[in-house]
Order: sequence, then structure tokens, then C-alpha cells
Amino acid sequence: MRVLVLGCGLQGRAVVHDLVQSPSVGQVTCADANVDQTRAELEKIGSDKTVARAFDAGDPEALAALMRDGFDVAIDVLPRKFVRLVGEAAIESGVHLVNTGYDREIADLDAAAREAGIAILPEMGLDPGIDLVMAAEAVRRFDRVTHLLSYGGGMPEPGADDNPLRYRISWTWEGVLSAYARPSRLIREGRIVEVPAANIFDEEMVHTLEIEPFGELEAYPNGDAAEYAKRFGIVESAQHVGRYALRWPGHCQLWRALAKLGFLSEQPIAALRGISPREFLVKHLEPQLQYAPDQRDLVILRVEAKGERANGKSLILELIDYRDMNTGLMAMNRTVGFPASIAAQMVATGAIAGRGLLSPIRDVPWAPFVRELADRGIEIVESAT
Repeated sequence: MRVLVLGCGLQGRAVVHDLVQSPSVGQVTCADANVDQTRAELEKIGSDKTVARAFDAGDPEALAALMRDGFDVAIDVLPRKFVRLVGEAAIESGVHLVNTGYDREIADLDAAAREAGIAILPEMGLDPGIDLVMAAEAVRRFDRVTHLLSYGGGMPEPGADDNPLRYRISWTWEGVLSAYARPSRLIREGRIVEVPAANIFDEEMVHTLEIEPFGELEAYPNGDAAEYAKRFGIVESAQHVGRYALRWPGHCQLWRALAKLGFLSEQPIAALRGISPREFLVKHLEPQLQYAPDQRDLVILRVEAKGERANGKSLILELIDYRDMNTGLMAMNRTVGFPASIAAQMVATGAIAGRGLLSPIRDVPWAPFVRELADRGIEIVESAT
């Protein structure tokens, strides 16, 4: 198969690294605005299957022309502002598409994608992505779900958390700060709880979670759990539903103070020469929060479900991954890029046969997907009581 990868940054490099290992993939074209840097990254991967292409993601005609060049499937790992343009170009060119971002901006493209005879599978990274496949499987194991809690975190492993934030960047710092300024929704005692962006780090919103072998971690609300309760079909029975991000202890207290002081504001300030407090944090902290070549990051995903089922009342599915020091790929790169690659290959081969706007919740087959992750050293461990 011929695969088009749009964007050759941190996650795109992981996608390409995975694709070239597959005997069913004949060519991988990585398209990016910075073609020289892309060529340099592809040289590091060292596969004769790769091709670098220059393109402008903001030019709809150029994007559609690129996607019409005989590809079986495209994987979009561009910044999220391009997700709509890429989705429309996929429909116009008749090319299956997988991306790693939320589906909000393309939710209305289902009918057009069906008419074009293609699959568009968004939310196929880590969070959203693997976590949704895990949660969907957990829900399927129960006759009635009362609790569904999902936890995800990317952070430095113990020993690499050697700065006051106990945090380093394995994604984009702007993306992290944007998530820190996003409202959330939970279900508590059967009722929807709205959590304004300014309050996600408040004491009553933060709880601790014990995860071996790391001990106690902090969890704070991350995203719209109420919306996902609808998608999982558990609104009628659910008493507690939450999506939470994980950090080392102390992180939430610090960011609670910074948020209250306005450091996450996007409002430009004249005294800062027209940049916003958030832009200041990006420029000031991003260089200081990079991983050293000998430091590893850590990714944790955990889904806890409770309810009624024949073989017990609770189920925990958990994934822990680390940076691969041989390839240099961060755990975050692996757990975002590899599932996108796996899903794209499933779509192209027909293992995922649906058309239109698909979802990891209903369209990604659990057992084959878990096997593919395990083949890449990413294992999901199950426990139950």
C-alpha cells in the first residue's frame, strides 16, 4: 500500500517509523512545509520506502492535488487548525483518512465521506485514541456500567522530573497550556458537573491515584466526560464518569496559583510588547523543559469500570510505556503515532471496513488492535475483582 503522512514532526516521525516496518506498506510519503527537515528526519529512519514532499497545508487545492496522487490512506498529524481542510480534501480525493485529534470540527462530514466511499477515522492517537478503545472494551464487558473513569498522563519518569514543575515536554508546550485553559465536564452522583477552565486545578476537582510502581499521582479533569458517556451509551446507568490527566504530586497546586494569576490568558498585554501571558510561558519555559538525550518520558493510561457483570464488579485496564532509547522515540510519540499507523493499515486492508465518519469506540476491533500494540512493545494489562 501507499500511505501519505501529513506532518513530519514528533508524532509524524513515529508514524513513519512504524509504517516502514510493515511488509504490506510499499511506500510512505511524508509531506511537510519544511521539506529539508523532513528529509533529515527520514534519513535518520533509514528506509528506502520513504519519500519527502513539500506542501502548504493551508492551500486547499495543493492539499487535494497531493492526496489525489494514488494513496490508499492518509494519516493527518498536522496542527489541529488543519483538520477540517484535510478532511474535506480526503473526501474530494477519495482517500481514506486517519487523524489523532478530536472529531468536533469534522463531525458533519459523515454523509459526504460515505458518498465518497471512504473512511475518516479521527481520535486515533493516545488520548483520544487508545483510551477510547480501552474504555469501549470495558463497557462491553458489563451488563450495566455505573462508574467509568479514564486517566491519561505523559510525564518524565522518576529521576527525569528534576525541575520545579516536575514536567518536561513530549508533546507541544502550547498544546499543554491550551489544555490547561480548557473547561471540563464530569458526571458525579448521576449529575453532570460543569468545571470552568479556571477551576480544573481546584482542590475539590483534584484527587490522587495510586499506580504501581510510581506511587501516588494527581488527577485533574481533562475534557468532556459527559459527552463520552453518551457515546458509550451509559448515561442512564452512570453515577460517576470522568476523564482525568495525571501528573506528579505538587503540579496541580502550582498551576492552580498560576491559573488564578492569569498566566494562561491569551489576552495580549502592552507591557509584554503585545504578547499574552500564555505566549510568554511558551517562549520562556519551552527551552527549559526539553528532555535530555539520556532522559525518558513515561505514558500512563488507565481505565476503571464498575457495574454489573457475571464475573465481577470492577475492571481495570492499564498501559504503561517508556521512551525507546534505541530509536529515540518518546513514549508519547509511540503511543500517539503507532495507533494511528495501526488503524490506517487496518482501514487500507479492510480489517476496519466501515465508511463515513468512524470512531475508535465502535469501529476499532479490540483483540487485533491490542495484539498490534503488543507487537510494538505497548501492552495493555487487565485486572478485575
